[in-house]
Amino acid sequence: MFQTVSGVLITLCVLPFVPFILVYAISALRKEPKEQSFQRAMDFTTPFLIFAVSALYNYVFDSSIGFYVVLLILLIILGLLGSAQNRKRGRIEPGRLAKGFWRLGFLLLAPCYMLLGIFGFIMHILKS
Repeated sequence: MFQTVSGVLITLCVLPFVPFILVYAISALRKEPKEQSFQRAMDFTTPFLIFAVSALYNYVFDSSIGFYVVLLILLIILGLLGSAQNRKRGRIEPGRLAKGFWRLGFLLLAPCYMLLGIFGFIMHILKS
């Protein structure tokens, strides 16, 4: 049972577009609005993208600090968003900040996943 669950989680981390498509399809079948379905899929896919981008970073740059680099960049973005919200509203609203941060993380990590995937594929071909 544990091997099955870990296999599914590893597959979802390696192919983060699969959970995105699954969540979007399920939300669409439940007749939710398209925007809400897309946002739900983004929210669900972000943690898988974090691990996938970290692993690809480690492969492409031959390092072991990919997770920490991604985490550092996300924390910097969180600080900048919090600062902008504080300047605009005079206070920080944690719920709005978390939602905006999580979705911005998706919008940052999705192109990184594609670019690092392409670079990793090219490197793998050249090494063979």
